[in-house]
Amino acid sequence: MSGRNTATGVLCGVIAGALWGLVFVTPRIASAFGPMQLAAGRYVAYGLFALPMVWPHWKRYLQVLGKREWIALGYLSVLGNILYYVLLAAAVQLGGVAMTSLVIGFLPVAVTIIGSRDKNAVPLAWLTPSLLLSAAGILCIGWESLGKASEGAFESQALGLLCAFGALASWTTFAVSNSRWLGRLEHVSAHDWSLLIGIVTGAQALVLIPPALIFETTAQSTSQWLLFGSVSAAVALLSSIIGNGLWNRMSRLLPLTMVGQMILFETLFALLYGFLWDRRLPSVLEGAAILFVLASVLTCLAAHRPRQADRALAAAHD
Repeated sequence: MSGRNTATGVLCGVIAGALWGLVFVTPRIASAFGPMQLAAGRYVAYGLFALPMVWPHWKRYLQVLGKREWIALGYLSVLGNILYYVLLAAAVQLGGVAMTSLVIGFLPVAVTIIGSRDKNAVPLAWLTPSLLLSAAGILCIGWESLGKASEGAFESQALGLLCAFGALASWTTFAVSNSRWLGRLEHVSAHDWSLLIGIVTGAQALVLIPPALIFETTAQSTSQWLLFGSVSAAVALLSSIIGNGLWNRMSRLLPLTMVGQMILFETLFALLYGFLWDRRLPSVLEGAAILFVLASVLTCLAAHRPRQADRALAAAHD
């Protein structure tokens, strides 16, 4: 691997993380709208942006994708987009950006644990240091969110924390299942699969509009609706289209061990945006949680390196 490819890959990963981090502050920017409305707006826009990219190849997709693939696109779109973003937006509005982004920061560890039963997976015992660091980070996040909450705010903070862990579970399930589907697909590229998920998510978002308008009944002004439209379009274009494209580009340029480390930039940028929005520095417990999250993910990645080295030696020996 050339140094130029590595530098380009890292730059793509950093920018993708910076763009993905925006989704954590948009629920605060468009706070007049509920989680379902935010999800519907973002993913209708995502579908509209993806449609002209997919349309020229639509006939080929109909030929190479069967019923099972379309069903998979349906539930992957729910898990990775609709349900995930509704829960994430609710967590941000109830518990704040810092708490939500720290919980989601455990994604690489959660994915590894779920995949620990797969063939050639790292033994769960090797992940003990990472799991202990994760537990310490979760304790810090929980104490910061709940231990200092006033009696009136406790219920809101607890519900926000629950939504954040729900979002983590939803995206973890999506990440594992999507990875397995990509491994089965032979005639559809990862980029095309991502765009197809965008189309299906856009269709699902249309179905989400009626309940979003019925159950989230807060009145909004014309200027708030204009802000909502601008935010939805911006996040769809920047985070879903450009961010995903940069991530796919990075994945082709960097080894898997480095790809895992790039996920950290989403959490770090989300935290940065959140603290800038709140105009404050992290508290002691938030600072400790950040360190525990970083250490947990890096320790998890390090647990994979000896096994990958063994495979390389075995391949060279053969």
